[in-house]
Amino acid sequence: MDLNFFKLCSGLKFLGYLMILLVAAIIAVSYYVVVLLTWAPRISHGGFTSFLSLIIIVLFHLLLVMLTWSYIRVVFHDPGSVPENWKPLSQENLEAGPDTSASTSLDEPENRQALGYCRYCRNGKPPRCHHCSVCQRCVLKMDHHCVWVVNCVGARNYKFFLLFLLYTFLETTMDTVVLLPSFIKFFREGTGHSNSASDLALTFLTFVLNVTFALSLLCFIIMHASLLSSNTTSVEVYEKEGVVRWKYDLGRKKNFEQVFGTRKALWLFPLFAKEDLENIPALHGLNFPTCSDVES
Repeated sequence: MDLNFFKLCSGLKFLGYLMILLVAAIIAVSYYVVVLLTWAPRISHGGFTSFLSLIIIVLFHLLLVMLTWSYIRVVFHDPGSVPENWKPLSQENLEAGPDTSASTSLDEPENRQALGYCRYCRNGKPPRCHHCSVCQRCVLKMDHHCVWVVNCVGARNYKFFLLFLLYTFLETTMDTVVLLPSFIKFFREGTGHSNSASDLALTFLTFVLNVTFALSLLCFIIMHASLLSSNTTSVEVYEKEGVVRWKYDLGRKKNFEQVFGTRKALWLFPLFAKEDLENIPALHGLNFPTCSDVES
């Protein structure tokens, strides 16, 4: 009996659903420890302590809203799929011409390879498109399949993914900083704690989890910032090896706009301006400008 490894890979989706529950659990525990257990009771202390507590609680909720909003968008937003029977514009122009005998056909194996063809989906592949073995479909400008969001990260949700990384990093970093005094106090006072053992254990666990996630996310943010600045995906890193100039690298400003759009007011929100969706083809994932296009 032959094994289909692509079907085995699809089992990772089940793991992804567990990851969503894990994210929700970490957020819930952090909320309880940071807000309800540590800082909310200090609001009644008066003076600077009350002011600081209020600032921390407001900032925590603000980052939590942005984190959750970005997370929901990247989980439920389609990263971009290839239209059925897709063909490149040059192919359509040829077939629309008077001499149909000279047109290129995707039915011929040599032309499938030249134009981009997926043997699993049995469909054409636009530039920068790759087949995901987990989702079992081609994804436009695929970066990677993220188990944490049970979805692929591609052309149409890459911005949401980056914002999710950013806000999660800021949230976990803030939690680490505001819980640091309680963490130090935990070891300084030894067994002489006024709080219950369960609260102390949750505080210790929350601090360790947030430190771990903050450091891990910092590495991911640095990596994706480098990819964003050169208009490269995680998959294309290997394709760039040996290339003198990456053809999709339009300069840092234009590379950034290819993902976040041109409307500065919306850069920090998981949204796109209508005019950006109309004027930036890269946001749809089917056509991408190259260096030659910009220079001309």
